[in-house]
Amino acid sequence: MTTYPFTLNDQDVDNFTQEIMALRRAANERMGLEDFKHLQKIERWGRLSTLAGYGTAWLAPNPVSAFLISQGNVTRWTTIAHHVLHKGFDKIEGIPTRYTSQGFAKGWRRFLDWNDWLLPDAWSNEHNKLHHYNLGEAQDPDQVELNLDWLRHSNLPMPVRYAIVGLFAATWKPLYYAPNTLKHLRSNKNNVLGQERDSATLTQLALWNPLNPAARDLWSQCLLPYIFVKFVLIPLLFIPLGPIAVINVWINTLLAEIISNLHAFLVIVPNHVGDDILLFEEAATNKSEFFLRQITGSANFKTGGDFNDFLHGWLNYQIEHHLWPDLPMSEYQRLQPQVKALCEKYGIPYVQESVWKRLKKTVDVMVGNSSMPRQTSVSRNVRKTTADAQVLAATSL
Repeated sequence: MTTYPFTLNDQDVDNFTQEIMALRRAANERMGLEDFKHLQKIERWGRLSTLAGYGTAWLAPNPVSAFLISQGNVTRWTTIAHHVLHKGFDKIEGIPTRYTSQGFAKGWRRFLDWNDWLLPDAWSNEHNKLHHYNLGEAQDPDQVELNLDWLRHSNLPMPVRYAIVGLFAATWKPLYYAPNTLKHLRSNKNNVLGQERDSATLTQLALWNPLNPAARDLWSQCLLPYIFVKFVLIPLLFIPLGPIAVINVWINTLLAEIISNLHAFLVIVPNHVGDDILLFEEAATNKSEFFLRQITGSANFKTGGDFNDFLHGWLNYQIEHHLWPDLPMSEYQRLQPQVKALCEKYGIPYVQESVWKRLKKTVDVMVGNSSMPRQTSVSRNVRKTTADAQVLAATSL
């Protein structure tokens, strides 16, 4: 494991930056309808998973149907919504508007394109902006170690801490992510970045209180629409098969929800956590530092092959995705070996392990068994220029 602090000299930083930008230019020239056809193929896989799950869910409560329904849910979020809302396909000419960031999940299409606990606009704001351009900093709303500081330094016995993490993993989308993304959307509209953390996210009762005007948005726009479609409307479609079929579908839908939360937790939360992943004490101020932080602040899982990537929700290319968030996921398959080779060439830590090893390292941080190293910068020329982080990312083209 690399010993921190880690720095590069100015010449290596400049050379590395030029080579990274060259990879992006090559991707821009290569990008086209083949990338869109690849998206449609993976979309079909996700929809087939959902159909197969519901097509057998009425027979009896069973883990196979529940997993297939869950896989469809996870694919819809992590692969389709994620990359489309990141503008991954906006530059491909001739594709339907519903596959662009301007048309996907807008208005009534939300229920066709991405029906989930999360409000699409709220998730895009929290994830695409606040997380991606403040990675590993105190301003990053998804920084796990900082978010769970209350648990890490509590007096709770270690078994209780593990139990809390397990409960969180099984319920985190509706209990944490939906209210938290909505909170940040409101904060952003009020010109506040929402950088302050509450002592314990799970005890933010104000976010759930229907008497609170802000919480009413959570119930009316996130929770109730999803509950109605998934737990009322869909099971009732099976009435012609009898009441037992309706109950079986309802039970399998509930099991699928738990599996979906666990699956999403597994492939999302460990992306930026571990005792070998950096946290940053100051904001990046130039594009070289931005690039280096996306690498040293992220971890990849096993990569390669559509089926493997399908199960990982394409979140196994986290390093490449954070370098270039607005690329189609098929480009990450092509770029990953090249980025890894560049990191080896310049001696830059490139963390890649199985998702299960990353999960253990993540849980160790969550319960306080380990901590993430802190660093101001990973390049000596970090103060060479001054710019907003989102502008830095735009200059990566």
